[in-house]
Amino acid sequence: MDLLGTDFPYASNALQGKHALVCGASKGIGRATAMMMAKAGANVTVCARNAASLSELCDELSGLGGGEHASLVLDLEDQTAIQSSIPVLLSQRGAVHILVNNAAGPPGGPLLGNTLNDFDAPFRRHLHAAHTLTQLIVPGMEDAGYGRIIQIISTSVKEPIPNIGLSNTLRGAMASWAKSLSRELAPCITINNVLPGFTDTDRLGSLAASIQERTGKSLDEVQSGWLNQVPIERLINPLETASALTFLALPASGGIRGVSLAVDGGRLRSI
Repeated sequence: MDLLGTDFPYASNALQGKHALVCGASKGIGRATAMMMAKAGANVTVCARNAASLSELCDELSGLGGGEHASLVLDLEDQTAIQSSIPVLLSQRGAVHILVNNAAGPPGGPLLGNTLNDFDAPFRRHLHAAHTLTQLIVPGMEDAGYGRIIQIISTSVKEPIPNIGLSNTLRGAMASWAKSLSRELAPCITINNVLPGFTDTDRLGSLAASIQERTGKSLDEVQSGWLNQVPIERLINPLETASALTFLALPASGGIRGVSLAVDGGRLRSI
């Protein structure tokens, strides 16, 4: 399946004229989302800490669609940097119509093994950053009459995942924050969450290595254990998840608000 080629699911101009800010875009689902939205015609600003990766990504985006693309090197744990850089971005690139809140998850491990200090950086990187970004960007969305805010979080907001207690806690907070905002935002702005399941990313690889170290199982055994829970019997391609995010960003998706959409191959048992 060539989701950026012959199997691309949207019109090439579906997001033409829309400015998307994609956080955590240097790899994984964030990177795939930037590519999918560029292919749909958006002007994409990719955000992460790695300047070299962002520069390389912008070069790739230029070959996917007709939009204009730029990078923003930013540490999402640094509130001062967010508050100073976003107004500059808005003045240079115009209003952000699509905000994708996404950042690296915290390390795995049992929840009672975490100290209070362990909560600090992940919450700053996720919840605090998303809140500040939203506060800074929403006025421009209101003026433009169009806004889409999408969080990439986790299926753990519906069913906690063993051995990632801190991540479960954080993702649940993000989902509740988004649901609360869905009752407050202007009618022209939607906010939704995408919940990835077992996705073929570096993050999943690091979690597999953590489980291997803790249990002594081989990486093949760990992955087989995951896939036994997934009806489609494979890992999710990051571009499949990006396709769901792009759908939620479309003008035609304005009636979808405050939902948490799982892209997990059917792993969740809850309705």
